Amino acid sequence: MRPIVGIPACTITRDRQPGHATPARYAEALLGGAGVVPVLIPPLGEATLAVLGRLDGLLLPGSPSNVEPARYGGGRSLTPSLHDPARDATALPLARAALARGLPLFAICRGIQELNVALGGTLFQRVHEVAGRFDHRGGSEIPEQRYRLKHPVALTGSLARIVGRERIVVNSVHGQAIDRLAPGLVAEAVAEDGTIEGARVADAAGFALAVQWHPEWRYAEDAASLALFAAFGDACRAYAGARGAQTHPPASSPAPAPSARCM
Repeated sequence: MRPIVGIPACTITRDRQPGHATPARYAEALLGGAGVVPVLIPPLGEATLAVLGRLDGLLLPGSPSNVEPARYGGGRSLTPSLHDPARDATALPLARAALARGLPLFAICRGIQELNVALGGTLFQRVHEVAGRFDHRGGSEIPEQRYRLKHPVALTGSLARIVGRERIVVNSVHGQAIDRLAPGLVAEAVAEDGTIEGARVADAAGFALAVQWHPEWRYAEDAASLALFAAFGDACRAYAGARGAQTHPPASSPAPAPSARCM
């Protein structure tokens, strides 16, 4: 049986009705690149923590929305129309609880920002307005142009080992970025302007990596992206195997039959 990976969904409005969704490419990359079965987790707050015991991994996906600055003491919001408080109230506690369980965790774009905030870090609300930083937004609304490879990042640590390279070129579709790195996170990917593009949870029991770019976009066409999803899938399978062994321990050897002789 394939491992099951949860994806916290975003709040959307369609036909004047509230709903929950996330772009299909995340689920497609999990199934095709990681070999796991994706399931959506509705943004219903801490009640969703109950699902973690049924999961073998957690993917924090990207989103058009931004983490509310009140979550990290960031002051007045500079993007008040781009928040999803239900997503914040769901993904942040899920990330902390997943790490506490040793559940494999992979965070992408908004996901790395959520992970940083969940662990006590802060964000730039508009990184393109910070002196010396590039404009990391995608620009075009045409997907093929928006998600094109845009700038290089230098890799170290686990990211470099998984990808097999110390420098790759990535896409860039984000207006926010890590400001103060959370305690316990180690930067493992950095853009030429100093923006943190990837991080690892230092004391995690297993796979716990985050990237600012979008490896799920046409993952099968990019060796680095495919390597990241494959490594995440391997970690989920290992976790599932260990969880299954705990749930169904091997039967103990039967006790020898008592002697018919009276003692």
